Amino acid sequence: MLTFNFTRIFKLRGIDKPFSYLVKLGYSANYSTRIVNNRMERLSLKDIEKLCELFQCTPNDLLEWIPRSNEVKNDNHPLSSLKRSNKVVQLTTMLHAVPLDKLADVETMINEILKK
Repeated sequence: MLTFNFTRIFKLRGIDKPFSYLVKLGYSANYSTRIVNNRMERLSLKDIEKLCELFQCTPNDLLEWIPRSNEVKNDNHPLSSLKRSNKVVQLTTMLHAVPLDKLADVETMINEILKK
């Protein structure tokens, strides 16, 4: 099943209070609640583009594919690239564990990656 996974984006971007964040940006409370709780079933291309600009991502980053239990597992299926793991949470946990004197090194490495 193909779904939106905004929780992943919020974690990646370090947004602790996504509802407040979206409301401050002008989204309605109802719309923000649906996004935060991953209850969006459809979005217009205009809305997808706006969210991608906001989160600096691609539409693929907003989507997650969870194969139905009755589907034959096919790791070569093109949608397989949309399967997600908990790596985001692990990365965040790892960053919190980095000693303060090493954070500058991490920042330097990230900046080098971003230059490419």
